[in-house]
Amino acid sequence: MTSTPDNLTLELIDVHDMVVVHRVFRRELAIIDRLVRGVGIGDAKRAAVVARHARLVLAGLHLHHSGEDELLWPLLLERARPSRELIERMERQHRHVEDLLARLSPAITRWESELRPAVTEEVATTVSALRTALLEHLDEEEAHILPLAARHITQQEWNALGEHGLAAMKKSELPIMCGMILEDASPSERHAMLSAVPAPIRILLRTWGAWRYRRYVTAVRAGL
Repeated sequence: MTSTPDNLTLELIDVHDMVVVHRVFRRELAIIDRLVRGVGIGDAKRAAVVARHARLVLAGLHLHHSGEDELLWPLLLERARPSRELIERMERQHRHVEDLLARLSPAITRWESELRPAVTEEVATTVSALRTALLEHLDEEEAHILPLAARHITQQEWNALGEHGLAAMKKSELPIMCGMILEDASPSERHAMLSAVPAPIRILLRTWGAWRYRRYVTAVRAGL
């Protein structure tokens, strides 16, 4: 069993970076719904752009949740026992989100290849259902789970959550995901997020990475 580490103090760790990451999924799922509905019948080129973006966001959401499943829930279940029912509810919500993600993956593939109105409606409706379920989960997580994590998790353990997602992503996707995370960040949030990465990568993200994200997001949101 995992026990509370000896070096865990009463000092709270900073878990606000998860709020910043959550903004990506709140924003992008709403945009993807509109993007899918906005693709004209037969516009395969535009559908490919939208489908690629949707897959990237959904893959990021899956990695985000799998990191919590593997690295966060077990620690909180061990160390915050009065909140067992809350954490188990979080796990059930994750399973519901994963079910919707599993439905979306083949639907997006069919939509991209067929562009039939019925499949467009299927994808858009499922994205909307995913966003509804996810917003409920994120609201509860931010209100109840993050305070527990700040009290019961070490900074090193918390950092491992972010490292889990980065390690699983393709290097070519990192500038885009970083751009999505920083898009709505305040100056202080941006500074905190970038300070967590090595200086050479930080410089790259602020220059070439920022330029690449601007090009990417302009293409994705064309027509909105």
